Order: sequence, then structure tokens, then C-alpha cells
Amino acid sequence: MGFFSWITQDTCRSISNYYSIKPVFPVFMIDNKGQIWQERCYESYGVFGGKDYYELMAEMNDLKYRNEAIDLYYSHNERALFPNLVEHPKQWQWKNEKPKPCPHQGYFY
Repeated sequence: MGFFSWITQDTCRSISNYYSIKPVFPVFMIDNKGQIWQERCYESYGVFGGKDYYELMAEMNDLKYRNEAIDLYYSHNERALFPNLVEHPKQWQWKNEKPKPCPHQGYFY
């Protein structure tokens, strides 16, 4: 199993994971209803503040299964809703934009 990681949408930083040589930093996941989950020590398995990114995406898109959300993330469905990943939630308003995946998976720098 590989790591899941993304680029923060407000600062364009790679979300490094706990096992990486780069230090971790707080990341916030925000849904379309304004709910926020904070992760201080990302382990690179898609979980922010105890909430799985793809499970949240499934909920936002009225899907039943996490795997359906993973498929939706990689599709080109213009109606898909995406959780946002940011460093500064107070200065951010949710946008329906897919966060870019980190090419280094938050680890292989």
C-alpha cells in the first residue's frame, strides 16, 4: 500500500508525512458544509483529524463506499465535490476544487 498525500490548496506545500525527512505541519480538511478537521501529525493514509479524506468525499457526494469516492476523485466528473486541504482555515473559504496529489506521496523527497 502506498501513501496518500496532496498539495495544500492555500500555500501549495506538499503535505509531508510523519515518516518523511521533512517536518510535518498542521493541515486542515474542510468540507462543503464548513466542518473542519485538523491533523497535526499526518501519517499519509488519507486521515485528517480522525476523518478519512475519501470517506468524507463519499459523504459529500452521496456515495455509499470509500472506493467509489476514490474512483470519483480520479474521474473527470464535473459535479464531484471535493474536501479542501489547507494550512490556514480562517483565511480560506471552501471551494469546489480538487486538491492536487503530491508527486512525492508526502515521503519520497
